[in-house]
Amino acid sequence: MDPHRSRRAGHLRPGQLRPTHQGRRPRERPGLCHSGHGLAERRPGRGPPAAGHDTGGLVAQAPATRDGVRWGALSGPLWRARDWVDDVARRSPARLALLVFAAIIAVVTALLSLPVATASGQRAPFADALFTAVSAVCVTGLVTVDTATYWSGFGQVVILVGIKIGGLGVMTLASILGLAVSRRIGLTQKMLAATETKTTRLGEVGTLIRAVVVASLVIEAVLTLILFPRFLTIGESIGSALWHGFFMSLSIFNNAGFVVLPDGLTPFVGDWWFCLPLIVGTAVGAIGFPVILDISRSVRNRRYGQRAVWRRWSLHTKLSLVTYAALAAATAVAIAVMEWTNPDTFGPLAVHERILASLVQSVNPRSSGLATIDVGEMREASWFVTDALMFVGGGSASTAGGIKVSTFAVLVLAIVAEARGDRDIEAFGRRIGSTTVRLAVSVAFLGATLVGVGALLLLAVTDFHLDVVLFEVISAFATVGLSTGITPELPDSGKYILSALMFAGRTGTMTMAAALALRQRRRVIRMPNERPVIG
Repeated sequence: MDPHRSRRAGHLRPGQLRPTHQGRRPRERPGLCHSGHGLAERRPGRGPPAAGHDTGGLVAQAPATRDGVRWGALSGPLWRARDWVDDVARRSPARLALLVFAAIIAVVTALLSLPVATASGQRAPFADALFTAVSAVCVTGLVTVDTATYWSGFGQVVILVGIKIGGLGVMTLASILGLAVSRRIGLTQKMLAATETKTTRLGEVGTLIRAVVVASLVIEAVLTLILFPRFLTIGESIGSALWHGFFMSLSIFNNAGFVVLPDGLTPFVGDWWFCLPLIVGTAVGAIGFPVILDISRSVRNRRYGQRAVWRRWSLHTKLSLVTYAALAAATAVAIAVMEWTNPDTFGPLAVHERILASLVQSVNPRSSGLATIDVGEMREASWFVTDALMFVGGGSASTAGGIKVSTFAVLVLAIVAEARGDRDIEAFGRRIGSTTVRLAVSVAFLGATLVGVGALLLLAVTDFHLDVVLFEVISAFATVGLSTGITPELPDSGKYILSALMFAGRTGTMTMAAALALRQRRRVIRMPNERPVIG
């Protein structure tokens, strides 16, 4: 080949640098670092050429920036670690999310293991510190020790910070910090936050994160302002009332289930001032941030009528609200019927107190775990109903656990469509695809499998009966926090089993499956279709 033609075609020998012409801006090419006078070759992952590097007479550019960070400020190992994190985030965001989530739990466990974290000044056992850390970060509320008396003020603050991080979500919180520092969210942060908030479009991640921040701060502030004077009226000091109001507001909205009141919530069983904020705050926190964002958009758009606003809601919002309301109403009626004459729960209460207790119990299985009656004294029929409702849980991308109400709604719609002989699964004028149905079946099956395996393991290491073990296992998996009273009596092995279930329930069954998958299969060839006999 003619060497002159090769040079005109843009071919260079290995290692040869292309000089730039005077007055012309060089065109950016992958793997090349631009300077004011020319280009210098850059190997991937190694940053720009070092200062003073010989570029054949070409002037090297000053250290460039990436995501707002100067290359020159990063050392070799730190730069490679950053590249590794970015690579993992793009290849498997779920796996990185689990790693970061586990790291947060480890930090909270270490802080709770300090002697200053306990009221007695002695170091807490590792099993109790780990269990409490997992329960706080996973916003569950199951405890092996009494939160109000066992932990010191420092320990309660650590638990509260863990609740806040777990309620917002680790990746969502990281995106919030990135947004506050650089006024934008990078692609890696968007992918991680989208995995955690169940957002299908990366363009909506920033808007959803802002909605998460505004909704959480406003609702928690309103709850604090409502509960603070209530605690003052029962004789608490200003400092104690403010702390209890602030702690309980975060516990209510984040569906955490932790209580720092010395006597628990039993004294408030007939208190409408306390229970109504509890019901509303729990419901808002459990329906999910995408639903809150969708509703807020329709409320801000005032030029449409109420009927048009409802029509502009997404299918997910409609399914979540309708299913949540239907399950809450059914739960209130069922619990009231079964516990109305129970002398250990509703029996001693007045009629209006029984109604209020039923309303509180209607939102508890959604993931709240803040009960005003003794759950251990409920009838077994009530336990069974609560088991089913805890397994369903709350809304997607919310502080609630379980398989989620939208998953339950899709499964019910699929059953109805099959019973009717309909070709498509439809709801609110929309058709639900087969991929969504497959995902719903997978989530439900994996959740049931985790519950079954957890119950089997807990039965093997304890002497408790199946009814209380199943209740405790589902409460841990669904991150509810309701307990029959056996959790403090569990051996260390039982505490580790429930901790693993809480972790799996908070991160999500499909997130766990995606993180544990060795690779993603993309098959070009499809096998012939054949229908086996079902049922």
